[in-house]
Amino acid sequence: MTAPFVLVDHPVPPPHPVTTVSLADLAWTAHQSMRQYRPTPRYPLDHLARELGVASLILKDESPRFGLNAFKGLGASFAMRHWLATREVEPDAVFTTATDGNHGRAVAWMSRILAYRSVIFMPAHSVPARIDAISNEGAKVTLVKEGYDAAVRLALQAASEKGWIAIQDTATPEYTEVPAWIAAGYWTTARELEDDVLPAGRPQVDVVLLHAGVGTWPAAMTEYFWHRYGEHRPRIVVVEPEEAACVLDSVRAGTVRRARGSLRTIMAGLNCALPSTTAFDTLRGSVDALIEIADTWTERAMRRLADCDPPIVAGESGAASVAGLMAIMRDPALAPVRDHVGLHAGCRVLAWCTEGATDPDGWERVVGRPVPG
Repeated sequence: MTAPFVLVDHPVPPPHPVTTVSLADLAWTAHQSMRQYRPTPRYPLDHLARELGVASLILKDESPRFGLNAFKGLGASFAMRHWLATREVEPDAVFTTATDGNHGRAVAWMSRILAYRSVIFMPAHSVPARIDAISNEGAKVTLVKEGYDAAVRLALQAASEKGWIAIQDTATPEYTEVPAWIAAGYWTTARELEDDVLPAGRPQVDVVLLHAGVGTWPAAMTEYFWHRYGEHRPRIVVVEPEEAACVLDSVRAGTVRRARGSLRTIMAGLNCALPSTTAFDTLRGSVDALIEIADTWTERAMRRLADCDPPIVAGESGAASVAGLMAIMRDPALAPVRDHVGLHAGCRVLAWCTEGATDPDGWERVVGRPVPG
């Protein structure tokens, strides 16, 4: 039986830091110039830390970001503004992308703000709430019965054939520029922690948990930590659903490959069959461990976060990093990961909630009560 993890004995710096750093500086400035911009909160989860046997747990909650219930607006807003700043664009231009929900809503939202049309490709099995959230931003939604990865192909094909502008967060060998812009936009969520949690010199955390779909966000965060801290960076663990562990399966194989799982997971935003090629290049050798977890861990994390003070409304994908921490600390099969990264009584942990209840009915089913407010 294959172990539900991969340990990296000697992590190395990511392969493309210089380009990302300069873009991330532009993104930081661009975000701060937006009237919709506000830093998102961080919460010390002291009770949960004690339950899990670590010294502290800080959670960065991205659900309030731009009123979009997820962090994806950071990448889409910068990439779209950067495109308009560096390209000639017709007034009737159309932006397009594929999405499991959050990224597509961000592209639709920014298209509306910029007064452009948008066409968003989504898996046909997407829940109505996520489809409606995108339609309500003024986008045309095209449902794809074959799922997310087919939606990516169709979005890029439509952009090529119709002259639309693809703002896709998944890199392929032929499509790398825009995903790099999106990744640079994600650095802002870490930079908002630099006053206290991530000061210059040494971080005030020892282990960081990041969850992966195609891998663009955890790769961006990994680049950030290596750039800011080098050998003093916190140890990094990447978390994926066991039924859609495309990054982990590719790392095992040594090359980009399709996830071996069923692609049936409640973590819809992480339900991806193939990793971004550039993200894979970073995550394969620059993190300390990669793990896969069952949906039951995410359900436990959603319920436990909802019982925090203040309550944290984390969606199925948004709770994945905390779910990974819970699994590492409580599942004997993941004990080697706990030892490898030093998750012990003195360890300080940082995790992210990357989305709120983007499927309110699903959240209520898991947590047992309606979404607050």
